[in-house]
Amino acid sequence: MKASKETLLWMYEKMQEIRHYEETMAQVYLEGKLPPNIQKGLAFDIGSGPVPGEMHLAAGQEPVAVGVCAHLTDHDTVVGTHRPHHFAIAKGVPLDAMTAEMFGKVTGLGKGKGGHMHLFDPQRNFSCSGIIGASLPPACGAGLAAKKLGKDWVAVAFFGEGAANQGSVHESLNLAALWQLPVIFICEDNKWAISVPKDKATSIEWVADRASAYGMPGIKVEHNDPVAVYEAAGTAVERARRGDGPSLIEVKTDRYLGHFQGDPEVYRPKDEVANLRKNDPILRLAAQLRDAGQMNEAEDAAITARARQRVEDAFAYARASAYPEPRDALQHVFA
Repeated sequence: MKASKETLLWMYEKMQEIRHYEETMAQVYLEGKLPPNIQKGLAFDIGSGPVPGEMHLAAGQEPVAVGVCAHLTDHDTVVGTHRPHHFAIAKGVPLDAMTAEMFGKVTGLGKGKGGHMHLFDPQRNFSCSGIIGASLPPACGAGLAAKKLGKDWVAVAFFGEGAANQGSVHESLNLAALWQLPVIFICEDNKWAISVPKDKATSIEWVADRASAYGMPGIKVEHNDPVAVYEAAGTAVERARRGDGPSLIEVKTDRYLGHFQGDPEVYRPKDEVANLRKNDPILRLAAQLRDAGQMNEAEDAAITARARQRVEDAFAYARASAYPEPRDALQHVFA
C-alpha cells in the first residue's frame, strides 16, 4: 500500500508535532528537579516541579506511531506502552487534555489522577499502561469485541522488544491467532530494555520471526522509516479488517533520549545517540517530500509552525488549568 501525498504530509506534520512535544516536555519536566535541589544535596527530585513522577519520552520513535495510526479511525483501538505520547498524538488524543493530565490538572484526561503512563481517551479508543507487556491482552479483548459485534474495527497493541519475552505477550499472540482476532501487534525495537541491550535478553535477532510459531504473518521493518512502517501496517490492517486474523510487525527504531528523564545513560556508547540522529526520520521524510515536489520550503515552514503552535498552546493550557480539589481525591477511582 503506497502512501498518498496527503498521507505523507499528515505523517510529516504529526512527526513534527510529536518531536516538538517530547522535546518541550523534556525541558518542562526538569523544572524544579535540578538546582537549587542539587545545592541541597539532592541529585534529582522526582516529585518536584510542575510534572512530578517518572517521564518516558519517545523522540526518535515517531515513525512507528504515525505509520500505523495513519490507517486507523476513532473506532479502532490503540493500546500503548509506558512511553505513550507519540501513539496518543498520532491517534488524535487532544494535546491540551493529555498535557493537563501530566500536570496533574483537573482538565486532564483522567482529571489529573493518572499521569503520563495512564492516558485514557474513550472517544478515540486509546489507552496505555506502565506495566511491561500489558498492552497485548486488552487489545485482544478489543479485537474479540469487534469480531462479536460484526464490525471491521481493528485493535493495535504496541510493545517494546524488552517486553517481547513476557508471558502476556506469548499468551496474547497465541490467543489472537487461535481465535483469528483482528489485532495488529507492533514491536517497537529500540534495542534497549531500560539499560539491557536486546542481544543480552532475547535469543533471536528478530521478534517478528516468532510469528510463524503462532500461525500469523511476521513483518520486519529494518529501518526507522515512516513510509516503510505505513506500507507494512497497511497490509496488516487490511488483513485484520477482512477477518483474516492478526499480524506481528517489528520495527527497528531509535530512542534518542534516556529510558526515563534523569537517566544518566552510562550503559550507552558515548557516540550512539549522535550517530542515530544522523538518520533523523523527520529530516529524511522532509527531504523525500521536497525531492518529489510534494512540499516546498514555504509549506515546510508552515507545517512546522502549525505543529509547534499546537504544542505551545497545549502546555499553556496545562499550566493555566486548576488542580483538583483535595475533597475530590476519592472521586472517579475504584474503592
